[in-house]
Amino acid sequence: MSAAPQEALEAAFAQETEFEVAPGVPWQVIVWNDPVNLMSYVTYVFRSYFGFSKDQAHRLMMQVHEQGKTVVFTGSREEAEKHTQAMHGWGLWATFERVSE
Repeated sequence: MSAAPQEALEAAFAQETEFEVAPGVPWQVIVWNDPVNLMSYVTYVFRSYFGFSKDQAHRLMMQVHEQGKTVVFTGSREEAEKHTQAMHGWGLWATFERVSE
């Protein structure tokens, strides 16, 4: 695993273990680039799971490919956890974190 996803996982774990109640602070799901999945597969996952349009899914996939990551969801912590687990189920590297203020 490359350094960026590992650092994000460690940061997410630190946030989870230092949980502070912060009502109204949204969370985001980040999908990371990986050396395994094809770009077409990542686009397929974004369309199938999140229901993104073909153009939106392609744009997000290109962000993953070119920038190393993209945000695919912003909302409640519970939903972010659910979507992160779903991305793992599809074989994608994903983390969730609080949206920085």
